[in-house]
Amino acid sequence: MRSKFAPEPAFRHGQPARTGVLLCNLGTPEAPTAPALRRYLGQFLSDHRVVEIPALLWKPILHGIILRVRPAKSAAKYATVWTPDGSPLKVWTDKQAKLLQGWLGEAGHQVRVRYAMRYGNPSIASQLDALKAEGVTRILILSAYPQYSGTTTASVFDDVADWGKRQRHLPELRFVNHYHDDPGYIEALARRVEAHWREHGQPDQLVMSFHGVPARTLQLGDPYHCECYKTGRLLAERLGLRPDRYKITFQSRFGKAKWLEPYTEPSLIALAQAGTRRVDVICPGFTSDCLETLEEISQEAREAFLHAGGQDFHYIACLNDSPAWIDALSQLTQRHLGGWPTQIASAEQQQADRDRALALGAPN
Repeated sequence: MRSKFAPEPAFRHGQPARTGVLLCNLGTPEAPTAPALRRYLGQFLSDHRVVEIPALLWKPILHGIILRVRPAKSAAKYATVWTPDGSPLKVWTDKQAKLLQGWLGEAGHQVRVRYAMRYGNPSIASQLDALKAEGVTRILILSAYPQYSGTTTASVFDDVADWGKRQRHLPELRFVNHYHDDPGYIEALARRVEAHWREHGQPDQLVMSFHGVPARTLQLGDPYHCECYKTGRLLAERLGLRPDRYKITFQSRFGKAKWLEPYTEPSLIALAQAGTRRVDVICPGFTSDCLETLEEISQEAREAFLHAGGQDFHYIACLNDSPAWIDALSQLTQRHLGGWPTQIASAEQQQADRDRALALGAPN
């Protein structure tokens, strides 16, 4: 009878416990081309966490209409933000993982940090396999989403759980569900805004644009809407803004169903028509710049605001690799690693552990 478990790296009794961190972001296509977008969107839009329509109804629409029409349009948009090193989201997430490992090392922690994408590559499963192959026995799953949503955070959990079903020897696992009100995260956002204002002055209105989700998710108990508003309120308080100086909106609506409101682009148009001369837009829910920030906001939303009569539009970059953000990410990680060994034992200690295992009758 064939085992349902996949082959695993050789395990040695008495090997030292190692700790790893997997930074998980949403995902990106491999290239700004229609075939690459078709593969990426096919995986993304087939996730029941993302589209909660029954599969029998949704699959004909997805494969018969959306995947025939949307890939080429999306590829053209990706082409406007693509970098020589690839997708901005992938570039920044990779850099964040490397910097996080460095900052943890400076704090005295020997932790292996990798990054993964929920959709696309490197996949969560492949990076978990790699961590196990490196001898990691405890893994912290760190989501790149500050605000919890079933459409994002819970989907990462699903993917990790699917991987776990194929493992005979599971590592210990921990999950960071959210950090929407983490003081370090809020401070990093505030410093990003303040640095922009020192160079360009302050706007008439600061717009905080979060990724939208269907409105029904709020009634179903998803905390995302409330956590976005708390992030916005805390950031405004940190910046000393009165309620009439900032606005919280939601972008990236898909389909005809009602999504969380107010919508970003219509709000910007209304501000311009009401006489607002300058707006600054920041996207606090995105920790890395990507299509939704660089194309949807910095290009499309900018054009809509200026066309409606606005005079000056500023997009404030995501946290990316800013030192304040990597420091906050390091502090957040260290808190969630509490109680786990984060240092490799000395050679003498490793030999002592092996000797102890042999003395207890364990195989070498």
